[in-house]
Amino acid sequence: MEKKKVLFISQEITPYLPETKMSVVGRYLPQGIQERGKEIRAFMPRYGLVNERRNQLHEVIRLSGMNIIIDDTDHSLIIKVASIQSARMQVYFIDNDDYFDRKSMFVNDEQKPFDDNDERSIFFARGVLETVKKLRWSPDIIHCHGWFTSLVPLYVKKAYKDDPLFHDSKVIYSAYDDGFDGYLDSGFRKKMKIEGIAAEDTREVSDANYLNMNKLAINFSDGIIFGSEKINKDVEEYINNSKKAVLNYKSEDEYINAYSDFYDSFL
Repeated sequence: MEKKKVLFISQEITPYLPETKMSVVGRYLPQGIQERGKEIRAFMPRYGLVNERRNQLHEVIRLSGMNIIIDDTDHSLIIKVASIQSARMQVYFIDNDDYFDRKSMFVNDEQKPFDDNDERSIFFARGVLETVKKLRWSPDIIHCHGWFTSLVPLYVKKAYKDDPLFHDSKVIYSAYDDGFDGYLDSGFRKKMKIEGIAAEDTREVSDANYLNMNKLAINFSDGIIFGSEKINKDVEEYINNSKKAVLNYKSEDEYINAYSDFYDSFL
């Protein structure tokens, strides 16, 4: 029987970034799922914080070279990869000098969010899906971690729904305590729109704040996981009212088995 495939799309993964609840899950969950007999791929952004030399990142020439058009501007997609030898797993990095060559994930030196975080999230979501297409790899489960991945469920369910690689994919979104202040750019809805996405699909992010980004992800996901013990109260309420399949927060020693069983409930 062919192995089931799980695609992990993560806002952060250790050891490439400091340890947080999300980055630790991003590191050990794919390994644990692989050890339980599934095939995995893991993606994250190549923030400027990531030390390429120490972590031995190298560009994957055969996957790089695509352009992603956002707001009528071409942005080159660079794919890098690194190996976590002890886990026998690779991590793919979505890179672009304009969007990710800065020494912070989401805020500037004054701790203010970058003006282009909206475009960066679009580029990351589409970059992952286009790379997976180029790999000709069809995921059974797509597991998104963090608000920065919140466009992925929409794109999979609407823009890519007729693509045979994604047609049967089930999307799971993990909500964490990873809030941000303020709003993404007012042109976000227009910029994120690609073929297959209707205006009504993006109405949730007319005001693109943290809560509404999570709502968008929840709306188009098949299952939701509480990734942190405590999350934004409004996000929690929205999840509980969503009528989606929900997995409550699991501790460090139980989450891998619990997540694995949750995946299997969709297969």
